[in-house]
Amino acid sequence: MDFKSGKELLELCAREQLPVSAVMKQREITCGSLSGEEIDKKLDTVLSIMREAVHEPLRNPKKSIGGLIGGEARKVADFEKTSRSICGPLVGRAIAYSMAVLEVNSSMGLIVAAPTAGSSGVLPGVLLALQEERELANEDMFKGLLHASAIGYLLMRNASVSGAEAGCQAEVGAASAMAAGAVVEIMGGTPEMSLQAASLAISNLLGMVCDPIAGLVESPCQSRNSVGAANALICAEMALSGVTHPIPFDEMAEAMYRVGLSLPFELRETAMGGCAGTPTGCALGCKICG
Repeated sequence: MDFKSGKELLELCAREQLPVSAVMKQREITCGSLSGEEIDKKLDTVLSIMREAVHEPLRNPKKSIGGLIGGEARKVADFEKTSRSICGPLVGRAIAYSMAVLEVNSSMGLIVAAPTAGSSGVLPGVLLALQEERELANEDMFKGLLHASAIGYLLMRNASVSGAEAGCQAEVGAASAMAAGAVVEIMGGTPEMSLQAASLAISNLLGMVCDPIAGLVESPCQSRNSVGAANALICAEMALSGVTHPIPFDEMAEAMYRVGLSLPFELRETAMGGCAGTPTGCALGCKICG
């Protein structure tokens, strides 16, 4: 059982009467060397790493190697608990968790690249906030991780998840699409709805540049992970409510790749443009890098 496009994935789901997560799990079994039980064990390990990464910075904030971030996640988490919070518990928690993972990554902690280190906060931020808010079982999270893997696989195969190749849209955009599709399945949506959500998520972040200050995956990467998390929840909500996106997932992935390749090299992880190219960004880069 294999698929090379979103169209083929949906055809498989329809033929086998299976959700995306089940098709992806069967693909891993038939195309790989692991049994279903071994895959579940790996998913449990992944989930444990993600859970620690979203919570540790809230308990024990640390400054990043470059000193540009550290402690922001706890500020957002604390603010979410107050009456002044705007986003509410689910979105507020997803934002805080996504930011927390970037703090772990930038202080040399253990994270899960999902699909990259620079976008590693989006998927755990969304899934774990949803799990806690809706009191979902770990098995629901396994389905979400498998679903996200299917979307990530397609984007890696047919487009890109590299900021150096196609800008931040390819990293955070991909992570947001993965998370959006996963949420739709977890909340009972159809495979068609999940790919609608993924397509919407990509389109909303189309053209996002990769411009890390001082070349470090710290700022603006951390805040962009929070944007990716919020975007994923928005797109999942839209898809589950019946809102559709006119561009199919496969075409949206191709468009993202073309847009990424057309970005000037200064805006593809070189730290020469965008935020990194501002006077303050350049000054910070010189200070950090000596």
